[in-house]
Amino acid sequence: MDRFIVRNGGAWRRLEELSERARKGGRKGLDASQLDELVALYQRTAAQLSYARAQYDDPGLTARLTTIVAGANATIYGYRPVSVRTVGRFFSETFPAAVWVSRRFIAAAAVLLFVPALAIGVWLANSPEALDIAVPAEGQNALIQKAEGYYSSKPASEFSTQVLINNIQVSFLAFAAGILLCVGTAFFLILNAVNIGALGGLFVHAGKGGEFFGLILPHGLLELTAIVIAGGAGF
Repeated sequence: MDRFIVRNGGAWRRLEELSERARKGGRKGLDASQLDELVALYQRTAAQLSYARAQYDDPGLTARLTTIVAGANATIYGYRPVSVRTVGRFFSETFPAAVWVSRRFIAAAAVLLFVPALAIGVWLANSPEALDIAVPAEGQNALIQKAEGYYSSKPASEFSTQVLINNIQVSFLAFAAGILLCVGTAFFLILNAVNIGALGGLFVHAGKGGEFFGLILPHGLLELTAIVIAGGAGF
């Protein structure tokens, strides 16, 4: 335990120093490299706290490391009052930065959603045999009419709420299912791709491709983008 303390004591003191400076100086208390150092030291010290609890069972050491880690945690994740500036910063900086950092995963989610949808749509639009297997011939016109009437079946406010809730559910599932080794996220993205592609192929085959895109694009561009980002977060 003495060797553990001697080997890491300097880093702990440095973490305390950076945390104190950040608390006193706010966002300008540390420069970019010092902020990175603060986060790295916090993560390492938190791991060392877990190690010390398991290996040494020393109340003094545990209390010291707990205090250091708690102080750094409060500095990094401390409460920030909500204001117009923080909301504006979220949309102008925080969210775009999070999307950029996750761009490879978001690109993978986009591929899993749009490529199968396009492939299935083109296939069914140009293959009456495949379309008849996917959607029985006697039910094709009924499905088109149902899809067209779906947008006018309820008052606008009620319909928009229904669509919003549905897409929030899909986005949440695409995100949360990532816990299943990413397989769950991939499943939900491909499942939605199959539904979109089949419906699009049916409309195009019936000569109503313009109506299909006219119905889905006004709200679909935003909602499918949200689903893709949620899928990237799941991955």
